[in-house]
Amino acid sequence: MRRRTAVVQGGQEIGKEQKQEEEGNDVTKTRRVKGYHHHHLLAAWNEKWVWRLCLAFRLLNAMLVQTYFNPDEHWQALEVAHRIAFGYGHLTWEWQQGLRSYLHPLLFAALYKLLTTLHLDTPWFMTKAPRLLQSVFAAVGDVYLYKFSQNNFGERVAQWTMFCQMFNWFTFFCIVRTFSNCLETVLTTMALFYWWPVQSPSTDHHHTRSIFTSRQLGLLLAGVACIIRPTSAIIWVYVGVVQLLKIPHKLQFLLSEVFPIGIICLSAMGMVDSWMYGKWTPVLLNFFRFNFLTSGASFYGRHSWHWYFSQGLPAMAFTFLPFAMIGILWSKQWALAGLIAWVLALYSILGHKEFRFILPVLPIVMMYAGYAMAVLEQQGSSANSKEETAYSVPSSTSSGTQHEGYEQNKPTGGTRQGSRLLGGIIIFLLLTNIPLALYTSMFHQRGAEAVMEHLGQEAHAQHVRNVLFLMPCHATPFYSSLHSNLPMRFLDCSPSEEPGHVGEDERFMANPLSFLSTMFQGVNKSDLPSHIVLFSSLELEVHPFLNAHQYSLDKSFFHAHFTVDRELQAYVMVFTQTPIHQ
Repeated sequence: MRRRTAVVQGGQEIGKEQKQEEEGNDVTKTRRVKGYHHHHLLAAWNEKWVWRLCLAFRLLNAMLVQTYFNPDEHWQALEVAHRIAFGYGHLTWEWQQGLRSYLHPLLFAALYKLLTTLHLDTPWFMTKAPRLLQSVFAAVGDVYLYKFSQNNFGERVAQWTMFCQMFNWFTFFCIVRTFSNCLETVLTTMALFYWWPVQSPSTDHHHTRSIFTSRQLGLLLAGVACIIRPTSAIIWVYVGVVQLLKIPHKLQFLLSEVFPIGIICLSAMGMVDSWMYGKWTPVLLNFFRFNFLTSGASFYGRHSWHWYFSQGLPAMAFTFLPFAMIGILWSKQWALAGLIAWVLALYSILGHKEFRFILPVLPIVMMYAGYAMAVLEQQGSSANSKEETAYSVPSSTSSGTQHEGYEQNKPTGGTRQGSRLLGGIIIFLLLTNIPLALYTSMFHQRGAEAVMEHLGQEAHAQHVRNVLFLMPCHATPFYSSLHSNLPMRFLDCSPSEEPGHVGEDERFMANPLSFLSTMFQGVNKSDLPSHIVLFSSLELEVHPFLNAHQYSLDKSFFHAHFTVDRELQAYVMVFTQTPIHQ
C-alpha cells in the first residue's frame, strides 16, 4: 500500500509519496470537491472491507435490539405488511384516511412472502427477519456515509465518521428498527453522496457510470425518500435552493431534471397507492392537509418550540454533540451545517415532535464529530513529525486553502499529551454511549416485545383462543408478531372530530373496573378472552375483575426500570383463564 501526503498551497496540490509495506488493496482515489479537482492521496480503506464491516455490525445490531420504542415501528410498517401478505392485520386510522403510502410496508410484505415460500414464517423469523432486513439497509447507509465523508473531507475523516456512526447510542438503538424514518435516513445519506456538494452536470463525477448523472441519481433517491416520508421534502428544499444559487442555468435544471424526476416519483406513488387502497388516493395531499392545515398532528402531544434544540438533538447526539459543533467550526462547511439547522428549525414549527423525525440529519452530525476527531488525532500525532501528516482535508472554498484548524493550526509540541487526550476522548465516548446503547436496546421496554413472542409461541401451539390488551393503545406489537389469525382487542385511541370525545384507553385508565364491567356486561364466561395482557401498575386495580372471572397469572415479563408514560410500568403481565392448558 502506498501512503501519500498532500499540502495545499495557493490552490495547487503537491504530493509526496512514502512507501509502506502492508497488506491490503487500498487504492488512491481522485475526486472533485467543491468545484475543483482534488487528488485524495491517503490510501482509502478497501471498500469491500467497509461493506463487510458495516453489514456484520448492523446484523449484530439488529439481533441485539429486543425492546419497544414507538408504536409506528410495528403498526405503520409491519402490521400493514402482514395484512398485505397474509390477509389479516390491523390498519390504524391513518390508513383508513389515506395518510400513508404503501411503498414502505410493501418491502416487508415481500419479505413475509419470501419467508412463507421458504417455510420460515415461524414466530422467531417473523419477529427477527424485518429488523435483519432493515439492518441491511442501515449498512448501506453506513457505507454511503463513509463515502460521503470521503468526498467532503477526505479519508481519515471518513474513518472517524464510521467510529462516531457506529458507537452513537441512538443510531445503534434506532437505525435497525422498521420505522419509515430509518429508511428515509438511509436514502437521505445516499442522495447527499450523489448530490452534495452541489454541482453542474459538466462537473458531475459520476455521469459516466450510469444512465443518470450523479445529481439526477441524488434527485431520484430524494424523491423516493419523500414518498416514504413526505416531510423529507424539508431537506430537499434546502439542498435544491443551494443548488439554484450555485448554478447558472437554473430554469434548465428545473425543467430538465427536477420536474421530470418529480413527475416519475409522484406517478409511481400514485399508481402504487391507488392500487393498494383500491381507489385514487392522493396521499401527499391528505398528509399535508392533516399535518399542516389542521391540528391533527398534535393529537399525540405537543412540545415546546425549542424541543429539538434543547432536548431532541442533544439527547440523540449525546456526548458526540460537542465534537460535532467543534467540527462545524473547524471545517467551515457552513452550507452543509446549515442543513442541520434548517431541519431543526422547520420541524420546530410543528407542535408534535419526536426524536426519530430528525434522524436523517444525525449522520451528518456524526460526520462533523468525525472531522473534529481527525483534527485532534492530527494534532496529537504531528508534533514531533518532521514531515507532513499522512492526510489532508480538502477545502470547502474554491480558493484551495485548507480548513482552518486542520493543517494550518498544527501544534508544535506535546505528542504524548495529544495522544493521551485523544485516547481519553475515545474512552469517554465509548463509556458514555455503549452502555446506554445496550441498555436501551436490550432492557428498557423489552416486555412489550417479549410478551408477544410468548403469545406467538402459545398461539402456534394452539393454546390461545383470544387476547385482550388492557394497556395504552398500541403498547405492544400485534398480528405481525403473533402471526395467528385469532381475535385480539386493544383499547382504541383513534382521534375523533366529535366534541368531548374520550378514547377507550383514557376511559379505562380513569376507572378500570367500571370500564371492564361495562365491556363484559352480560357476556358468558366462555366468551371472555382466554388471555389478558396488562402492565403491573394496573394489577391491583383490576384484581377484583380478574379474581371474579377466575383469571390467574400465567407469565410476567420485565419491561422497564423507569417511568415510561403515566407511571412505572415495571412488568408486562399475562393472565389466563384457568385452566387453559395442562
